[in-house]
Amino acid sequence: MSRYTGPRNKIAKRFDVNLWGRRRDPLATEQRTMRRRRGKKSNYGVRLDEKQKLRYYYGVIREKQFRMYFKQAKKVHGNIGSAFLVLLESRLDVVVFRMNFLPTIFAARQFVSHGHIRVNGQKVDIASYMVKEGDKITLSDTGKAMPLITEYLADPERDTPDYVNFDAKTMTGEFVRKPVRDEIMYPFTLNESLIVEYYSR
Repeated sequence: MSRYTGPRNKIAKRFDVNLWGRRRDPLATEQRTMRRRRGKKSNYGVRLDEKQKLRYYYGVIREKQFRMYFKQAKKVHGNIGSAFLVLLESRLDVVVFRMNFLPTIFAARQFVSHGHIRVNGQKVDIASYMVKEGDKITLSDTGKAMPLITEYLADPERDTPDYVNFDAKTMTGEFVRKPVRDEIMYPFTLNESLIVEYYSR
């Protein structure tokens, strides 16, 4: 499946949620009232929507890769759904996003792919790179000077979770540890058990 390149607001409207929790809600009141009511979805449709909602939240990860993470989660001892989310949270682009010096997961992914991120001093430009506990994240000199970062840091939209940290003064961060499920926050209600059911059917 090719990567989605269309309007992101269209995705949010599809699921009727402010999918990325932006201050400028793509679902304005007038837009909500204009949308037609949809019929009740089948169990399969509900599970598919939950899976797609999460896939889009993480920057529209390709389905093949998304399914691969689920297969890896099944090999981990414990709750499959929680293990699945922890794997997603370990991606470099997601770690950069959680450090909260960029406004969106899409900006974080682009920042990584353009070579502005260093992991333990080494340039890493692969968004899906799996970050390990204790890994230090730093920015290139070019990245530090980008207006997108300086402007966002002056007025961030989100809180930084406890499992990562980022020092705005030194532009350095760390993936402190893997999160537990209750620490992984989304701007919408997520039922990962529906995703487990979808892939286990």
